[in-house]
Amino acid sequence: MTPSPTPTHSSRAAGAEAALPGRSAQAVRWGAMIVIAGMSVACAVAIARLAAAPDRVTIAPHIPHLWLTIHLVCAVPAIPLGGWILLNRKGDRRHKMLGRIWGIMMLGAALSSFALTGLLGGSFSPIHALSILTLVTIPRAVWNIRRGNVRAHKRSMVILYISLVVAAGFAFLPGRLMGDWLMG
Repeated sequence: MTPSPTPTHSSRAAGAEAALPGRSAQAVRWGAMIVIAGMSVACAVAIARLAAAPDRVTIAPHIPHLWLTIHLVCAVPAIPLGGWILLNRKGDRRHKMLGRIWGIMMLGAALSSFALTGLLGGSFSPIHALSILTLVTIPRAVWNIRRGNVRAHKRSMVILYISLVVAAGFAFLPGRLMGDWLMG
């Protein structure tokens, strides 16, 4: 009697994908890629419009440019990078390196968001709850993966990425800076 081979990372991934029918998994992947691409393009267009005519675009006078710049530099690239990480191979060196970069960007976006308080006339808004979620979730996800709890790590990262997309969506509402920059 020969022992059964130990499952490898790729066989575990194949087993997880087998839980979803092929078309469903593919539809989810395509849907995610469309959301990632759409948010990335919207961010790029908004920032390009700002760069092309900075005098035409107003920035709320109570928001220091430094904090807004830090927030955008951290949050905007986190959208495509986080999506790429979630949709590609897990556990290898590239995943770990890009995950660390993404986590640092998310922490920077969360921390800088506390200086951006224009939605409710200079006070914190409900969207700042997502910043608190980020500050709690990143260390917890790192702790989970170091303990070997891949399922909890994955759940945390997916929730955090969805929160990022939701926050970006709110940033494009009428009257918000990114929305005003996008619509001109």
